[in-house]
Amino acid sequence: MSETRYTDQHEWVQLDGGNATVGITKFAAEQLGDVVFVEVPDVGRKVNAGGEAAVVESVKAASEVYAPVGGEVTEGNAALADDPAKVNADPEGDGWFFKLKGVDAAEFGKLMTKAQYDEFVKGL
Repeated sequence: MSETRYTDQHEWVQLDGGNATVGITKFAAEQLGDVVFVEVPDVGRKVNAGGEAAVVESVKAASEVYAPVGGEVTEGNAALADDPAKVNADPEGDGWFFKLKGVDAAEFGKLMTKAQYDEFVKGL
């Protein structure tokens, strides 16, 4: 069974067993505007929770994408290099940024649930 959690930096992470998929939230994609470039981390790179992991650039701004949890990168979404607009079209689906293995369930458990994240966004 998979579960999705959220950060206050507007990243989402879906945990399925010990593997995680990471992207930015719909809210973040809307704030960025049209995404024109994405840089995903290399396979084998180790990332720490809260550490810079990827870059997303839009017509408005360039932003870092932080790793919600630590782990080792098993895949970067190569499709985003050719079609960065996938981030806008489906930020919490096909627009994912990278996948991790070796994720600490305790780190994951500290992140916001969907309901908590929705409340957090309402206050912005």
